[in-house]
Amino acid sequence: MILIVFMGPVYLLQAIVQMATGISFFRESGTGGQWYEQLLSNLDSSSSFDSSSLGTDIGLIVVGMVSFLLFPVAEAAILFAMQHIQKEEEYTVTSVIKKAFHRFWPMLGSSILFGIILLGIILIPILIVAFSGATLAATVHPIIGILVGLLLFIGFAVGVGLLITRWSFYFGSVVLDKVSPGFTRSWRLSRKRTWILFGLYIVFYLIVSIISFAVQLTFGALLGDSVLLGLISNLVSLFSTMIFSVGYGVMYLDLKTRNDAEDLKELIEDYQSI
Repeated sequence: MILIVFMGPVYLLQAIVQMATGISFFRESGTGGQWYEQLLSNLDSSSSFDSSSLGTDIGLIVVGMVSFLLFPVAEAAILFAMQHIQKEEEYTVTSVIKKAFHRFWPMLGSSILFGIILLGIILIPILIVAFSGATLAATVHPIIGILVGLLLFIGFAVGVGLLITRWSFYFGSVVLDKVSPGFTRSWRLSRKRTWILFGLYIVFYLIVSIISFAVQLTFGALLGDSVLLGLISNLVSLFSTMIFSVGYGVMYLDLKTRNDAEDLKELIEDYQSI
């Protein structure tokens, strides 16, 4: 419900923009006489760029810009709702959304800072791998350059993934614990559980990717580059986003409970009240 409240109007706006630029709602028919030729043509047209895809590009840009501002608020509202559920407290969608908006600016600032850090720790290893592989390929042997580049890429990929995992729980710290930018607390919370959390992130990524790929492959062949395909893809995106958001919330609340011993504090408070 929270994701629909935030992203539903955005996806509707995207569909309106696409239809206004001349994209068919139900189907962009492919070329070819037989049905399988039309399906292949639809897949090819949905993956290629031409002037008819301008509406889709505009819609994606609009969704991307608005999502950048609204999705953190939606994720924060989900975290507040999960915290209420954990504590067995009553809550409403409106109440958690209001709480989320109160943390808007700290979330936005921390997210921008995290994006800058993310860009740095991804871009620098890519440059190192490319330079090392090209140098060895030119001076020693092309196969050695490729092998060394591949090994460096795998090593850097794992290292970057672990670093991102250690810092990724900054968002929960900013929202629930009101600690900005939250990187130090995230590093402390994820200590001794980095590999497990990294593995969970990979599992969530695989689930989301498989669902998205299956929908794009199936409906993309049937509907082509149409507005209806965009709406279906966006609904699937809401579902996969919900999976990731809830998974992230469970991981953060588990780390928070393990490190802050909140269960013990609640038991002590209950005992003292008796």
